[in-house]
Amino acid sequence: QVQLVESGGGLVQPGGSLRLSCAASGSIFSINAMGWYRQAPGKQRELVAAITSGGSTNYADSVKGRFTISRDNAKNTDTVHLQMNSLQPEDTAVYYCNALEVSVVAGLVYPEVWGQGTLVTVSP
Repeated sequence: QVQLVESGGGLVQPGGSLRLSCAASGSIFSINAMGWYRQAPGKQRELVAAITSGGSTNYADSVKGRFTISRDNAKNTDTVHLQMNSLQPEDTAVYYCNALEVSVVAGLVYPEVWGQGTLVTVSP
């Protein structure tokens, strides 16, 4: 069974920084793309940043220049990070890790996997 486990959320003051991490486990062979979404209270879930297996990245306009996504590949696992700088109150949300086309050693392919979410609160 494939799992995504997020870490790094918390409370930070405006202008501060946080680093989110998401570790994929479950005899991973490969993951096509990994990314971060967020959902603020009363709003729809939105893409924050994504990175492909080849290293191509995509960012929401609202976070360009402030957030950086990166990825570490290792045998049977994969980890994606989101470095968030110059955080603002509008960045407050639950951040979810996402993985697309997860292939496992047994030959199965999971089209999409979500993490459980980690709360980021930006407040004085």
